[in-house]
Amino acid sequence: MSKPSCRQNRLNTMLLLASKPFGRFKPSWPFISLKTSASSLISKIEIFRVPPRWLFVRVETADNFVGWGESTPEGHTEAIEGALADLASRFVGWDANGIEDIWQAAYRARFYRGGPVLMSALSGLDIALWDIKGKKLGVPVWQLLGGKVRDRLRVYGWVGGDHPNAVREAAAERKGQGFTVVKMNATGVWITNEGYCGVCDAEEVAWIDSPALLTSTVERVRDPFAGDGSEFADLARSVSVPIAAGERLYSRHDFRPFFEGRALDIAQPDVSHCGGISELVRIAALAETYDVGLAPHCPLGPIALAACAAVGVARLNWYRQCEMVVIQEMSWQIHYNSEDADLYTFLEDPSVFAVKDGYIQASSGECPVPRNKCELRISDDDHY
Repeated sequence: MSKPSCRQNRLNTMLLLASKPFGRFKPSWPFISLKTSASSLISKIEIFRVPPRWLFVRVETADNFVGWGESTPEGHTEAIEGALADLASRFVGWDANGIEDIWQAAYRARFYRGGPVLMSALSGLDIALWDIKGKKLGVPVWQLLGGKVRDRLRVYGWVGGDHPNAVREAAAERKGQGFTVVKMNATGVWITNEGYCGVCDAEEVAWIDSPALLTSTVERVRDPFAGDGSEFADLARSVSVPIAAGERLYSRHDFRPFFEGRALDIAQPDVSHCGGISELVRIAALAETYDVGLAPHCPLGPIALAACAAVGVARLNWYRQCEMVVIQEMSWQIHYNSEDADLYTFLEDPSVFAVKDGYIQASSGECPVPRNKCELRISDDDHY
């Protein structure tokens, strides 16, 4: 019988190591089940469809801790509800402390992965589990992510209008609310830079010091078209304005070709669609290795904003090695909402998202939003 080669010996050794348990940190899916306390097991997963268009996820444990997540879609609500129902049937009875365990099992245990429906459902579940973890330990979620790197988070609002005059009025209103940055759609009226400066009078809006500074006030162009990484890279090489995109990318795997191709200056993952807090942190870390800024997409509800804020105050993403860029979208008074169902409607304490000088504050609290008293106020009459 021939003697095994050195290569075969190494291979056999590797297989032997792989077949042995990895101490107390051995993987728990799909073959092994970790020992857990019965009190930390997930006892219930509920879905709430809440006006104006939000989809909330409520997770409860056997020891009566409750966490909230958000899977709000832009369409395909019923499909995401179906995916959430499937996740609920699979993960009731699992240990709520095993956030990564559940995330990986939800993502990898089935043949098809990724996409807006599955990842939106997984996002809501993941955010709720982080909320439970923070409440159990009595610390804000950003503390679990390594602690704060900033005491406040810059935010921006959305302004509408199909004519420059309407945009000017909306921008002035936003400034009065405390914002210093706004997002807008291109208007339906084509005008020159000089014409825009004439409409957007410096003294009235007080954001543009002079016409010469107009081009510098355009912070970025967002999602200029629906294309792949190579098309965005072609555009990025052709313009000087920073390019931002990412709301239609659903994991770090989707973002990777954009980063590798130097197609983005600022990444805009959506925490309700990209895999929740767990995957948003991974996307932010990957973006940091390419000097890409972070501006999470969030025209959604208060839970999604809370999750974004938790990550935003704990991440230090640099853009072009010279400027920290972490800025957060807020849906307050966005056109999707109404007076009866806006960002603050279901919050016990709306001041948690108070905007001052363009920022929201990040102080202590027991859940992922920036301050205390962040519990949601939702009854059976609030959802449909």
